[in-house]
Amino acid sequence: MSRTTSRTALLAALGLITATGATATVMTSTAGAAAAGCKVEYQITNQWSTGFGANVVVTNTGDPLSAWTLEWSYAGDQKVTQGWNATITQSGAAVTAKNLSYNGSLTTGGSTSFGFNGSYSGTNAVPATFKLNGVACNGATQPPTTPPTTPPTTPPPTGGKADNPYAGAKVYVNPEWSAKAAAEPGGTRISNQPTGVWLDRIAAIGGVNGGMGLRDHLDEALTQKGSGELVVQLVIYNLPGRDCSALASNGELGPTEIDRYKTQYIDPIAAILADPKYAGLRIVTTVEIDSLPNLVTNVSGRPTATANCDVMKANGNYIKGVGYALSKLGSIANVYNYVDAGHHGWLGWDDNFSPSAELFKQAATAEGSTVSNVHGFIVNTANYSALKEDHFAIDDSVNGVSVRQSKWVDWNRYVDELSYAQAMRAKLVSLGFDSGLGMLIDTSRNGWGGTARPSAPGARTSVDTYVNGGRYDRRIHLGNWCNQAGAGLGERPKAAPAAGIDAYVWMKPPGESDGASKEIPNNEGKGFDRMCDPTYTGNPRNGNSMSGSLPDAPLAGQWFSAQFQELLKNAHPAL
Repeated sequence: MSRTTSRTALLAALGLITATGATATVMTSTAGAAAAGCKVEYQITNQWSTGFGANVVVTNTGDPLSAWTLEWSYAGDQKVTQGWNATITQSGAAVTAKNLSYNGSLTTGGSTSFGFNGSYSGTNAVPATFKLNGVACNGATQPPTTPPTTPPTTPPPTGGKADNPYAGAKVYVNPEWSAKAAAEPGGTRISNQPTGVWLDRIAAIGGVNGGMGLRDHLDEALTQKGSGELVVQLVIYNLPGRDCSALASNGELGPTEIDRYKTQYIDPIAAILADPKYAGLRIVTTVEIDSLPNLVTNVSGRPTATANCDVMKANGNYIKGVGYALSKLGSIANVYNYVDAGHHGWLGWDDNFSPSAELFKQAATAEGSTVSNVHGFIVNTANYSALKEDHFAIDDSVNGVSVRQSKWVDWNRYVDELSYAQAMRAKLVSLGFDSGLGMLIDTSRNGWGGTARPSAPGARTSVDTYVNGGRYDRRIHLGNWCNQAGAGLGERPKAAPAAGIDAYVWMKPPGESDGASKEIPNNEGKGFDRMCDPTYTGNPRNGNSMSGSLPDAPLAGQWFSAQFQELLKNAHPAL
């Protein structure tokens, strides 16, 4: 790997402080002709002894704006050191943030967000007031002092390309998942959260067993959208020979059915998404999880090789399929493609990291596609790796022995998903992907809260007691992936939570099974994977460890009440 990273003080703490500016009104630059109003939410997302990270959401409650400047002053010695999604300057205590070329327009009710890192000493008080285009914000709207002489113009259509599609946008709540969650004891606490819509077979496009199809979801999204921006999250998941190293998530298409994948799966999806009716939606597509990394880690020459993965590497249909999907979907103006990039417990080792990044570029430039069709990448989809381990870092050592030598880390370069995602982003940019590349992290099941969550580092008796005593991720082995016992809901979905991260998302709907714990006949192509069997003693991919899976699980994607309840119980942050 040519570039690595270690966890830094920037990521040393996770907190949340929200403030709204004091009451006032704001006027636009069109004198006497525009009602004005705005609201600002200032959130401290990370804080440690000498620094902090912040996210700022600006909502326009008045007439449309074509450009904006937000100003505030600090009471202490805070200094902005790095920003994104705005041009941020500072003179003394006074800070000015101006829109970039792509986020200057704010319709009535429209929002945008930007973030930054800063330093401080002493206290880090939230600014008391904010000014938008020169006048203070309070969330209210003041009528114009002089009535307009011409009728108000219609706000421009929403849904245009944004640097971060999640910024200033609501995210679609799948009513089918929401109803299942709400029917569970305690489920109403999360049933309004946005989750991914999985298109895991051709039939899902039209709807399975009377359920909602793609158009149904998009029509419902238009209803939820209202006058603001709204993101719809789709999981594109039906490659030929899908997930060649696991049986529970195998799909309906055989290894050679690339033409069927193109014409009966991708083409119909693209045709629906391109309907002008849906042009105002921001459509995020997460493209083919659990496939491309297999071509690096589970092929001949590796101890975890499988014959199925050798077949998919030889026929090139993973590369062709992903390239074709990116090309077709990326040509639609309001579609944002995010490609699967595994997770740190899969690709975080030196001999996996760089080869995988290079393979991602190969796929992004196949079948007529270019890297410009890739808006970003997603990590930890449907997985359990901790977002951020606070009690040990990759550069720590115990009695002269590196954390990397512990049995848990096992020479990995990363200990959590946030550090891995940021490092993978840097590597991909170095290979030619856009410098504005954004990352998503699936936090639906990586909270690891509850009574087993450590509150301090482990004992320094040895490097293993240090790591095992302090780690949040309580899996038996990093390679365990199916219906994990002890897991909990992770960070709630949020936009721009950290540098280079477009959003934390719940792409895997909590409560949907990873795979059956015993063989169940079905017509979906889903096999029985022993990694979903709680009695299984393992294989080389999980260090020949117990699987750690819950018993009595249904087929992948079906509702698993026992798992849902466990996720609620072990949520972190707690519900």
